[in-house]
Amino acid sequence: MARPPTPGSVVVPNWHESAEGKEYLGCILRKNRRRVFGLLERPVLPPPVAIDTVSYKIFVSGKSGVGKTALVAKLAGLEVPVVHHETTGIQTTMVFWPAKLQASNRVVMFRFEFWDCGESALKKFDHMLPACQEKADAFLFLFSFTDRASFEDLPGQLARVAGEAPGAVRMVIGSKFDQYMHTDVPERDLTAFRQAWELPLLRVKSVPGRRLADGRTLDGRAGLADIAHVLNGLAEQLWYQDQVAAGLLPSPPENTPG
Repeated sequence: MARPPTPGSVVVPNWHESAEGKEYLGCILRKNRRRVFGLLERPVLPPPVAIDTVSYKIFVSGKSGVGKTALVAKLAGLEVPVVHHETTGIQTTMVFWPAKLQASNRVVMFRFEFWDCGESALKKFDHMLPACQEKADAFLFLFSFTDRASFEDLPGQLARVAGEAPGAVRMVIGSKFDQYMHTDVPERDLTAFRQAWELPLLRVKSVPGRRLADGRTLDGRAGLADIAHVLNGLAEQLWYQDQVAAGLLPSPPENTPG
């Protein structure tokens, strides 16, 4: 398994906050609300700023209750469920994200197709996991800062879900970081995990999204600011993987996970 690139070395980290970045973000917003895209839909940019689109399939894995569906909802700008309900089958969600590349100064539109499946469904139906794994470009492994067992399950998840896809991107995300004061996963354990596995490890909060002036509608721009580090991280890892696979970048040294 190749070591991931240094954060910020492939994608310009805070470009989405610049005037140019905000112009591109306008195509995934409507009146400061996130636009929702179906399977065959895509953002429309005026001809002078038309850009290439690259598509990736991403499987979100983790124990029941860690916040897989909530994470995908936040990434897509949708309402996060207040009460936990097990996802009954496979749920797919499209998220578009423009990012600027460091090397070429070029803007690329990333199309992320997130696949989410409930743990019970994966255990009950044998075809579910292979369907989620098939042609997956990346795997997101979730644990909850309030659930020690979900963190300890990560090595098993990594082997079971992504063991047969050595070329795919792997990222780990800790959910419910806003409850870190009550964490079951101390910082020393995170450090040990990073040293052993050499995988990107990001943190997300589970607090409700900020609202517009009407008090009801989610603030699309504020929501993007909250999850930009996750979308940029995915874009960076996936673009880097493609460049290495195409022989445009030297293959990095392999690491031996713990």
